Amino acid sequence: MDSDTQEQAPLLEARGLQTHFFTRVGVVKAVNDVNFQVMPGETLGLVGESGSGKTITVMSILGLLPRGAERLKGEILFEGEDLAKKTEKEMQDVRGKRIGLILQNSMAAMDPVFTIGTQIGESLVVHKKMSWKESLQNAVDLLRKVRIGAPELRIKNFPHELSGGMRQRAASAAAIGPQPALLIADEPTTALDVTTQRQYLELLKELQAQTGVAIIFITHDMSIVGSLCDRIAVFYGGLVVETGPKDELFKNPTHPYTKALLGAIPVLGDKVDRLQSVEGEPPNPGQLPPGCPFAPRCSAAMDKCHTGDPPPQYQVSDVHGVRCWLMEEENA
Repeated sequence: MDSDTQEQAPLLEARGLQTHFFTRVGVVKAVNDVNFQVMPGETLGLVGESGSGKTITVMSILGLLPRGAERLKGEILFEGEDLAKKTEKEMQDVRGKRIGLILQNSMAAMDPVFTIGTQIGESLVVHKKMSWKESLQNAVDLLRKVRIGAPELRIKNFPHELSGGMRQRAASAAAIGPQPALLIADEPTTALDVTTQRQYLELLKELQAQTGVAIIFITHDMSIVGSLCDRIAVFYGGLVVETGPKDELFKNPTHPYTKALLGAIPVLGDKVDRLQSVEGEPPNPGQLPPGCPFAPRCSAAMDKCHTGDPPPQYQVSDVHGVRCWLMEEENA
């Protein structure tokens, strides 16, 4: 990230985002008052346990919510426009063209009855107005860019004919083809082995250096965040409980949940009898506890943490925010 990035306007900014599921058994508060920014050319890591609201947050941004979910409040400012006010037809010009998406399961993301070349080429035909002949030529170049060998042959393959790592690279080629300003990667390394995972992360860094695309990387793995991301937003119970530059959060984690996540990362060379874990279970989004959603698992919780609304955001520094009542105690 360039040194003057912080002086630029955000590429994307979520303000007070709130998305709930309305079910027969009650309301599931999947996203509650979420706020974060993505600067041009940077990588923002959304990190947290399963069910913390990371994926529903980005699906809210893209307008791709599943049945039963509704975005209730908030602004989603992207390139100066509020996506929350756009119609579905208008969002079709944003998705794929200006915001690319890489899903966790590359096999499910790609249509099994069409070749790789056809699926990469389709995004170029739709968003770049290329002819099919031109799009297939560009598909070869894109596969070469994502380090797939013999791309002239691979464009004729079907998804099941590629390995998991190659499919994920092909999905990335399709996402970057229209030259989006923002790329959302939803846990794309989960199904990959350690070696392939490392190669894929290096590929994302290389693509970002070449194109200047900003990236939102969703993961539950703090070690990936440490190697890839510029800034971090820590999710818990539908809230961003801490956000700031990666280096600052790793050196000075403030929220007890962030501290627990970092403490669970094994250190190479350290001999321990038992790996550290985050005690307890994540909350049920349909039955969130009153007060801070992390309070039932927090050894530092006070009486006020278990009542009322979640804590407001306090500023640890100009670029580091945290939602924790401990900050009020420290500043009293």
